[in-house]
Amino acid sequence: METRPLDKRTAEFLRSFAVIVITGGSSGIGRALLGRMEEYAPDAWVGNVSRSIPEGWTEGPRRRHLAADLSEAAEVERVAAALRELMPREGRILLVNNSGFGAYGPFPAPNLPHTLRMVDLNARAPVHLTGALWPELLARGGMVANVASLAGYQPVPLMATYAATKAFLLNWSVALDEEGRGRGVRSVAVCPGPVSTNFFRGAGFSAPTGLPGQSAEDCADDALRAMRDGAAERATGWSNRLLGAVSARLPKAWAAAIGRRAIERKLGRTAR
Repeated sequence: METRPLDKRTAEFLRSFAVIVITGGSSGIGRALLGRMEEYAPDAWVGNVSRSIPEGWTEGPRRRHLAADLSEAAEVERVAAALRELMPREGRILLVNNSGFGAYGPFPAPNLPHTLRMVDLNARAPVHLTGALWPELLARGGMVANVASLAGYQPVPLMATYAATKAFLLNWSVALDEEGRGRGVRSVAVCPGPVSTNFFRGAGFSAPTGLPGQSAEDCADDALRAMRDGAAERATGWSNRLLGAVSARLPKAWAAAIGRRAIERKLGRTAR
């Protein structure tokens, strides 16, 4: 984890939570977020839910790793029950739904089971886990942060299902914020653009994309500021905010055509 100056306002925000739960904290943006949470809120109970234990993670009374594949509904139920048993009984809760993956290619590439698992992990799992913990959130107060994507602002051919899952997550999160804010629970949709993580390799790109992007640490810091500021939605990075604002206002058919051409220009040898 890169060493950076302490952001006092963000630290104060994170220290307002007695419990922090993050999914997908083993790598990428999730690991960067997890590092900030450990640094800024050392007294909080922090739980990470992912298939593999984060590198450098040390479990203890206030640091727990719950191994799970959240694309499986039964695993979400098991994790929710374990969290209710393990986490402190009092204090505000921060739930960060970060787990997800992408896929690249003409639908349903690479195959239909992979695509359906992506829908389960990116869209169903955040709703399921949030719903399972919703009574505790309402009783104790807190926040749900959903890591969506800049891709959620428009249709994206050749990543059609991925972008659609993130559009679902973005809209669901903003609606949840409107429902919950009067009851003591805020919801924030964080929308990263390209980030220097293993995402593109996992999505099936065989070569560097050439797309500009943030570091995972910069993205995590922007995400935490969005949570701190209580933004219902925010793209990370100024250029991404501008791009998201423009693409969201284009007619969807135009946005899809422009998006496809942009991808094929960048990755022509892969797209054909």
